[in-house]
Amino acid sequence: MKSRSFLYISLAVDLIIAVAKFVAAAFTGSSSMISEGIHSVIDTISQLLLIWGVKISTKKPDQNRPFGYGRELYFWSFIVSLIIFIVGGCISFYEGLERFKHPDFKDGAGWLYAILAIAFVFTSISMYTALKAFNLERGKKPFWAAIKQSKDPSTFITLLGDAGDVLGLIIAFLGISLGRYYRNPHFDGAASMLIGVMLIIISIILVRESKSLLMGETTSRKTLRRIVAIAEEDPSVIKIKKHFSMYLAPEEVILQLHTVFKDNLTTQQITDAIERIMKHIRKEFPRVKQIFIEPVKG
Repeated sequence: MKSRSFLYISLAVDLIIAVAKFVAAAFTGSSSMISEGIHSVIDTISQLLLIWGVKISTKKPDQNRPFGYGRELYFWSFIVSLIIFIVGGCISFYEGLERFKHPDFKDGAGWLYAILAIAFVFTSISMYTALKAFNLERGKKPFWAAIKQSKDPSTFITLLGDAGDVLGLIIAFLGISLGRYYRNPHFDGAASMLIGVMLIIISIILVRESKSLLMGETTSRKTLRRIVAIAEEDPSVIKIKKHFSMYLAPEEVILQLHTVFKDNLTTQQITDAIERIMKHIRKEFPRVKQIFIEPVKG
């Protein structure tokens, strides 16, 4: 299983930065800094849920879950996308709207700039580790195509979350700076609202991708074509009539093949052929963990 150290790095960064942002917000009363603090708390909870999803998804199959617990990762990823980010976005937007309606201006810009600078550095480090893991997974695929085709939501959720953090910090910096320069607290409230909108947009993207994985995505056409070719290369097989596949986890695929065997084969010969085909498929595609080959009439 690939390393997911980026999840723990992101968790530590989000936790430290969340505390720092709320301390700065308490001293300065900055609306955008409160929104940024909420954003970091949301990210921290998200990382905890993703880590939990990764951990429980590795449990071995049992009587209650004969196909294993792999889809737990997809479930918790969907929860993170659907609830956590949307809640965070709505809270941030509401906080900014309230500050916009009831402006309040306090000193302490030095606190804000220092925390923003520290947060930017640490978040950039976290984003780099997530981007490195994502690039290793996507290879030469275009960025957005790789997100759509990715079967590991923990990677792209962390990456987009960190990217949102960096963008949010920039927005917060602009809101604070413009507010101080023009002595107008409405800039700060507007920045908070903009951060909320950004979180909701990220949530919509993540919900779409996580839902697709939760509902069940098939493996690639290229892989399926090769699997069919492997099966039809066996001397006992006439053709593959139908095939079905679905990801149960990032590294676990379930496969069913409706296979037309030659008429003159005995039951034992068909059984031997099935075992032979399964062995060849697993050798070339180790992530195809569960294979069901069903003999059918041509």
